[in-house]
Amino acid sequence: MLTHNLGYPRIGIQRDLKKLVESYWKDEIDKSELVASSEALRVMHWTKQKEAGINLVPSNDFSLYDQVLDTAMLVGAIPDRYQELFQEENDGTHSYPIDTYFAMARGVQDDEHDIPAMEMTKWFNTNYHYIVPEFSAGQTFECLSSKVFDEYEEAKSVGVITKPTLIGPVSFLLLGKEKDESEEFHRLDLLDELLSVYQEILSELEQMGVEWVQIEEPFLCLDLDEKAQVAYQRAYEKLAEDREGLELLLTTYFEGLDKNTGLACDLSVEGLHIDLVEAPGQLDKVLEHLDEETKLSLGLIDGRNIWKADLEQAVEVVKQAAEAIGEEQVLIAPSSSLLHCPVDLEQETDETALPTDIKRWMAFANQKLEELSLLKKLAKDDLTAKERQQVEEHQADISDKGESTLVHHPEVQQRMDNLDEDILHRDNPYLERKKIQQEHIDLPELFPTTTIGSFPQTKKVRQWRADYRKGELSKEEYEQKLKEATADLIEKQEEIGLDLLVHGEFERNDMVEYFGEQLAGFAFTRNGWVQSYGTRGVKPPIIYGDVHRPDPMTVKWSSYAQSQTEKPVKGMLTGPVTILQWSFPRDDQSRSETAKQIALAIRDEVADLEAAGIQAIQIDEPAFREGLPLRRNDWTHYLDWAVDAFRIASTVVDDQTQIHTHMCYSEFNDVIEHIARLDADVISMETSRSQMELLDAFVEFDYPNEIGPGVYDIHSPRVPSTEEMVNLLEKAVDVLPPEQLWVNPDCGLKTRGWEETLPSLENMVKAARQMRERVEMEVSHNK
Repeated sequence: MLTHNLGYPRIGIQRDLKKLVESYWKDEIDKSELVASSEALRVMHWTKQKEAGINLVPSNDFSLYDQVLDTAMLVGAIPDRYQELFQEENDGTHSYPIDTYFAMARGVQDDEHDIPAMEMTKWFNTNYHYIVPEFSAGQTFECLSSKVFDEYEEAKSVGVITKPTLIGPVSFLLLGKEKDESEEFHRLDLLDELLSVYQEILSELEQMGVEWVQIEEPFLCLDLDEKAQVAYQRAYEKLAEDREGLELLLTTYFEGLDKNTGLACDLSVEGLHIDLVEAPGQLDKVLEHLDEETKLSLGLIDGRNIWKADLEQAVEVVKQAAEAIGEEQVLIAPSSSLLHCPVDLEQETDETALPTDIKRWMAFANQKLEELSLLKKLAKDDLTAKERQQVEEHQADISDKGESTLVHHPEVQQRMDNLDEDILHRDNPYLERKKIQQEHIDLPELFPTTTIGSFPQTKKVRQWRADYRKGELSKEEYEQKLKEATADLIEKQEEIGLDLLVHGEFERNDMVEYFGEQLAGFAFTRNGWVQSYGTRGVKPPIIYGDVHRPDPMTVKWSSYAQSQTEKPVKGMLTGPVTILQWSFPRDDQSRSETAKQIALAIRDEVADLEAAGIQAIQIDEPAFREGLPLRRNDWTHYLDWAVDAFRIASTVVDDQTQIHTHMCYSEFNDVIEHIARLDADVISMETSRSQMELLDAFVEFDYPNEIGPGVYDIHSPRVPSTEEMVNLLEKAVDVLPPEQLWVNPDCGLKTRGWEETLPSLENMVKAARQMRERVEMEVSHNK
């Protein structure tokens, strides 16, 4: 019985990867230093896993930005617009073209190049973002990167024999998008061409002495059409050719195989990994279909949440599988990559953030590796006296969590019991509200401009927060600095000419963490960083009990900002589904119940903002689409409670108060009618990387309310021109009436610098004015 890990957090305990890569971007280190320091970080991760007793440690799970982008580089899926840059950097070997790689992820703008980034979207139903591969008819592939080979050799050189990981060929194609105008072309048409490269890669790994390759096919846990099913059969028949010593571990996660069970079990692979945390009920069906020679990997340790595993419950599953197929055929693992977990619970020593009574219920990535080793020994009845005591204490912590008085709050339960249908509706429908809002809020009738909320959190701002937490700044000194920054931002926005202003959120560390810190039922970490995309890390709050709002959370800063201007200032809140989705949720009640508890807390805040004179309130829900179950059969239940949660939070206001929401980096086409059911007056969303492609959904559905399609990509350091943004707005006007459109960036500006933010917004306001003048002239001419 072997233990193995699907992936280790690459971010580092102290966000080492972020600091390293950003130092390279700033020219503080050169390419050789980046390469050497990356290797040192990988060696540290491999060594930690080996010391924890993991039999099969993964390699090639490390990435400088994103594993899907790594795969695109590996197989040569480089879009044409980057080819000149690649040729300049390519020296004819398999050396990693780092600058081309980062240009694909972030875009590039310098004296010689001005290239926008590739599209980015969510990795299934997680808050991790991946770079979307681009495909066109007749595209060819070739192995352009030696990364997967180099990292295997690196690990081997320090005494760690690893299991290289690859995104499977079918999932890689399905993760991408067709960039060909031909309606007949489908990206799966490129499978045979792609398979030849995968065969080459696997052959080289086999020659290097690799025994196991983890080949990830998460799309097997989604609804598959006939074309995709045939693609899977074709792919693994082809990859079985001429393969002798190398064994493939077909890896699935985030859901069960369900109707694809027979398909997955019949593929020509030597092992199959299944997620028994998200889909514990699939084991019997898999055992029924599995070939007797195929090993089965049991994903029993939660790779996406931070609660301790019930080892006694898990060991019964291991024994069931071992009895059915033989102990030597069983592997045990986390349910998914530990990429989605913080690195090490032992780093959390601040009891004011994470009290000991709650901390002992948890396991981060390093602790989950220890759980795996204990689970194996428990299954084999091979525990030492000390280890047996560890298991007993572990199980006692789980039992205590279920009985703790910290978890339940009677007043919250009573309020939940009293919820009724009336709370889900505003006084009047949108068209009536719009007329009232136009009279009440001083905004242009065409192409009003705003931002998504946050402005650059410079090193200086972050230092204020750090000094305040360390006691080096008093509360009065800290708040005075925040007031000065807020007043300065209001002045900047007025100078730029924005119509609906924001206060900038200088007091906030993160759009979810900030609210969690002020809500009861949440705990926090100081070093619990999780990668969201690239070098962007977040510290998800931990929901351990019933949620309620002890005091107002944002009224003070929104009111102060409004006092500095005659223009309207938008109140900024994070929505209940996003707070739930971007936290580590409790596992003892349904997600829907937790979301509604959060919604009631946000409702109280919305009411207080309106009472303080805030005329527009944005309740961000970027995770609305992300939370959608992977299988359509489960969508209705989720969408019903997710919509209800937003409505609970937002419907407390009068008609004159404008409710905004924001969504980003998700595909909306298949849930557009439910987005309409949110009944927000204005929705802003990311559309710039997709060149307004997402607006098609709003046309086909005839979306009734107002829309702010993002006109520039804030995840890139580029400064887009006015002309570029006018072109995007022209595409928007082609499909939507001008009176429906707002103009805004595609996301918050927190991670950008002032040197790119100010000129970008100036160009954006110019673009809006040009479009406004153009439409007004057309209307006047038609009269």
